[in-house]
Amino acid sequence: MSSSASIWLVIVAALVAANLPFCNQRWLVLGPRAALAKPLAARLGELVLCYFLVGGLALLLEKRAGQVAPQGWEFYAVTAALFATLAFPGFVYRYLLRRRG
Repeated sequence: MSSSASIWLVIVAALVAANLPFCNQRWLVLGPRAALAKPLAARLGELVLCYFLVGGLALLLEKRAGQVAPQGWEFYAVTAALFATLAFPGFVYRYLLRRRG
């Protein structure tokens, strides 16, 4: 896989994974449906888990492409902020646009 294709794969995976907790009622996407609405804390916990899963995918692709570059705390702060920004459409759909009724 070329480096450009792996970069796009990570970006698309991050976009999908960031919105998954807000777009379904299942626990961890594959588990049983929540009896009532999932609380925001559970959705944020799933968001953190998805962040680490996408980071693992990115690390795997980087390892297959060559040497893994060492990263400092700045890298993780920026990627976490980017992941939270990618989750904004799902958050808006769940809590601001969706009408109950």
